[in-house]
Amino acid sequence: MISSSSFTIISKCTVFPEQKSSLGLLKLSVSDLPMLSCHYIQKGLFYTRPPLPIDSLLSLLKRGLSKTLIYFPALAGRLTTDDDGFVYIACNDAGVDFLHANAAHLTIRDILSPVHVPDSVKEFFAFDRTISYDGHFMPIAAVQVTELADGIFIGCTVNHAVADGTSFWNFFNAFAEVCRGVNKLTRPPDFRRNFVNGSLAVLRFPEGGPQITFSSDVPLSERIFHFSREAILKLKSRANKWVDNRLTVEVEILGKQSNDGWKPQSDNNQNPNGKITSVIGSWLRNAVSNSQVTETADQTVEVSSFQSLCAQLWRSVTRARKLPPSKPTTFRMAVNCRLRIEPKVDPYYFGNAIQSIPTIASAGEILSGNLRACALLLHGNVIAYNDAAVRRVVEDWEKNPRCFPLGNSDGAMLTMGSSPRFPMYDNDFGWGRPLAVRSGRANKFDGKISAFPGREGGGSVDLEVCLAPETMEGLEKDSEFMQYVS
Repeated sequence: MISSSSFTIISKCTVFPEQKSSLGLLKLSVSDLPMLSCHYIQKGLFYTRPPLPIDSLLSLLKRGLSKTLIYFPALAGRLTTDDDGFVYIACNDAGVDFLHANAAHLTIRDILSPVHVPDSVKEFFAFDRTISYDGHFMPIAAVQVTELADGIFIGCTVNHAVADGTSFWNFFNAFAEVCRGVNKLTRPPDFRRNFVNGSLAVLRFPEGGPQITFSSDVPLSERIFHFSREAILKLKSRANKWVDNRLTVEVEILGKQSNDGWKPQSDNNQNPNGKITSVIGSWLRNAVSNSQVTETADQTVEVSSFQSLCAQLWRSVTRARKLPPSKPTTFRMAVNCRLRIEPKVDPYYFGNAIQSIPTIASAGEILSGNLRACALLLHGNVIAYNDAAVRRVVEDWEKNPRCFPLGNSDGAMLTMGSSPRFPMYDNDFGWGRPLAVRSGRANKFDGKISAFPGREGGGSVDLEVCLAPETMEGLEKDSEFMQYVS
């Protein structure tokens, strides 16, 4: 029994697949290998107290997990590296960890009601700060069930070199389906190694394995910002109103000058400031003529709801960081490449089929324009990310194999992970939908953002935002951002 203050690990065991696997070895792809230096994924869900005794609940979950592992044999395996340096998942039925913990001194409200996410959530997950490379000698996955005073938390931890967010939540969904008695999975995983497969590149590691590429000891402030459907629609509407910012600003300047201390002059019609009015009219005609092509192009582009939200976050965090105008800033977005590559792979391909799109602009550029200008930068990069772009990233990596550089190396980066499209609230184990999503300590640094769907659905979004405390304080005072938060 392991105890930390009033938090106690009551039991721990290994759950094995109900049937032996015949899958054998699965080679890690060029999208899996860079994740070996990342922490295991840690995501979990709060539930009201189930209508059955805790021993019965644990038995139900263990049986369900054992059956689910039949369909997800990779999670019950271990990593192995051959003599040539290629890394594989050995689907050897070694099993996953299952832990039962008690935190009965806490209520669900104790966790969800504070403005900032309390540190106690970090204890609801196994394998804290574990690097994915460690899957060579420890389980690839773990499930921890934590009892609270008025509910439970089910936390899943999965090796990030084995699964991305799509694969993680597909497993979680399947686990819930099996536990509530579904006989056939809604979305069976696809274990064919057909996503950028066949690479001969080898990722070499120092003795003892790789290390994470950021400091996990830096103080962070973490908060969940909720955006209702109505707020998201307002943001999208604002981002899709075409405004020639240069035109607006310069007309305002000229208009101000026409009413300032210029010496009045009359035209032939005895109109004071006639020359100024003429200048404005001439300038407007030229400006409209010169910007006609840009206006037409911009008006045809619709920025998505999520891109609008990301653009607003980028602007507000950049402002809160008080960066010099010339400072380059980066907004990274994780993109699912399953349907971007040709030929397309199965939507439930199991593994990492993601890449990170960096959009770079100076702090001055981000803040001097309007929301649409910022959103168009993100939109353009996402739209352009096609099969050729995916393969260019693969080719570049093969020339210089390396771990993914997660972190905020220059103090001006934001990294968006997860997705509001993930079916997080579909995880009904038999006694109702979850109440809330939370994550562990894994892969968090100043500027790490995770997007979750809002529980009410309909396009609502929750952003889990991790920032330096002083930056978080600035963001919370940013009226442009906070007007959309509920």
